[in-house]
Amino acid sequence: MRNQGIGSWAARRARMSPGRTAVIHEGREQTYACLYDRVTRLARALAAVGVRPRDRVAYLGPNHPHFLETMFATGTLGGIFVPLNIRLAAPELAYILRDSGARVLIHSPTHAGIAAELRSEVDTTVVDFESYERMVTAGSAGPLDEPVDQDEVGMIMYTSGTTGEPKGVALSHANIVWNSLNLLIDVDLAGDEVTLVNAPMFHVAALNQTVLPTFLKGGTLVLDSAFDPGRTLELIERHRVTYLFGVPVMFQTIAAAPGWAGADLSSVRSLICGGAPVPAALIDTYTARGLTFLQGYGLTETAPGVLFLRAHDGPDKVGSAGTPCFFTDVRVARPDGADAGAGEPGEVLVHGPNVMTGYWHKPDETAAVLADDGWLRTGDVAVADQDGYLTIRDRIKDMIISGGENIYPAEGEDVLYRHPAVAECAVIGVPDERWGEVGRAVVVLREGAGAQAAELLDFLTGKIARYKIPKSVVFVNSLPRSGSGKVLKGPLRGC
Repeated sequence: MRNQGIGSWAARRARMSPGRTAVIHEGREQTYACLYDRVTRLARALAAVGVRPRDRVAYLGPNHPHFLETMFATGTLGGIFVPLNIRLAAPELAYILRDSGARVLIHSPTHAGIAAELRSEVDTTVVDFESYERMVTAGSAGPLDEPVDQDEVGMIMYTSGTTGEPKGVALSHANIVWNSLNLLIDVDLAGDEVTLVNAPMFHVAALNQTVLPTFLKGGTLVLDSAFDPGRTLELIERHRVTYLFGVPVMFQTIAAAPGWAGADLSSVRSLICGGAPVPAALIDTYTARGLTFLQGYGLTETAPGVLFLRAHDGPDKVGSAGTPCFFTDVRVARPDGADAGAGEPGEVLVHGPNVMTGYWHKPDETAAVLADDGWLRTGDVAVADQDGYLTIRDRIKDMIISGGENIYPAEGEDVLYRHPAVAECAVIGVPDERWGEVGRAVVVLREGAGAQAAELLDFLTGKIARYKIPKSVVFVNSLPRSGSGKVLKGPLRGC
């Protein structure tokens, strides 16, 4: 094939295992042969409305087979796929469509209202699911093989924009392939894998850590349109799910669901967690059920895998993010650029074939984080132990400097999560006349539980250094989170 990008994967998998079940969604099954047929028809239909190589095609909607078909069809034409965050408002989506220059937007019925607003805001052809099906039906099924090089951009994934306008992370086909290889080495997926996908596929972890590696192996993807902890347990049992990914808050709510204690989880071989620091208490909860709770660290700019804590790693390493993925190199650097010593905090720098090509049409922002020699500055702080295992402390911008001491909020958060009354928590920095800045714990209590601020602060005593213990506690009903499940600390600073 002349197409060396991800757009050729549907054809390649269909010729290897046409009769295998590729996708299950709401009880409907789709084989690899059927998926390839629909992808080809959609690709020809997109070409008929003007999509050419390197044109951008956007998708707006929850997890659905149409997401996969659109992604592969776009790649079949040599185009660039732009998955959109369904939680964004119309003005935010309009910005992304204009910034990416999307020629076509395909949207689900759940977003018909926003799509109607976007029609008058952007110069983009808007396609709903009814029109989509007509396009697939009308498209011809003959083979398509556009020349696509692996170094060409295959996908633009937009960051959350919590510190300004969203930036489009331009990932090449090679970035995505190398990340998939890293994941397959770490998790060792099999051809009979049954992967539950209920984290949103518009985020890089769900798409590139579960969907695409499973597709490469010829496994089955069970797509759930929205995460629900009780339904997660039911789907695992019904489809004998072997593999799933989630962010910490997802696994916390699954373990708190009424059916957790009696759920049949015997089919699960691997579950991985990422997107935020993983509390030790959460790891213990899953270990107690006999499950191998794997975790890693990554970011959109690295497609996303950087570090991984593998199943064979000793129990004394539980809680760390592991060591670098096979084809990825990592440094922990001091502010002067020198390597930090064991136990010394430093910024995580990443190098490898999975590192992005840059931010879409933003050369200054790209140059600020991506050096000429290919090393990426992540903005995250980590500490490496004597064996090279890294523990992620925090974002540099979230670090608290109190009386000249650096305080990493994740340390206090991890201990607070061990308190039986604490459901969720975040530690932030607040101004202080004497120390310049001190910590404040923002806490969500478990339903029916009670705790006083003094009790929680006393719980921290002796477990972390005194200067790291927050000076105050605020109780709230919920924590603000990004679409990927990360706690947004900016809004909390008004607490």
